[in-house]
Amino acid sequence: METQIKQQNWGIRSVSYWITLLLALGIIFIGARFIVKPEIGATGFGISFNNVHDAVYGRIKGIRDIFSGIVLLPLLAMRMRKATAWVFTTTIVVPSVDFLIILTTNGAGDIEHLLIHGVTAVVMIVNSFLLFHTYDHSVKG
Repeated sequence: METQIKQQNWGIRSVSYWITLLLALGIIFIGARFIVKPEIGATGFGISFNNVHDAVYGRIKGIRDIFSGIVLLPLLAMRMRKATAWVFTTTIVVPSVDFLIILTTNGAGDIEHLLIHGVTAVVMIVNSFLLFHTYDHSVKG
């Protein structure tokens, strides 16, 4: 009897694997930047801090970003495509809401930051589709 949590023939030869890995490592980097240099992280996000006490919120965001990336790494290492797909797909809410936060805070004129968050969300949606629809060569019939 096969278990539901078996390794797939999915991994380093798959585009979706590499996109997921790059995005996971990218958000870990962004989170680390928020912890080490919260002011720079906030500026990169699109909303600068008003005072020095705001930096603590940057650090709070940083640890959440780091977690968002780290949670995918074991799934990638174990080549658990379906689990990766579900976890990855749920995280699409983050850049989508970030886009809305930038839009409502800075307005439609902040094209640079809207594009950063919007393109990230679109890439994640495409990758989510790839993760769910990658053909598994080990499946018969």
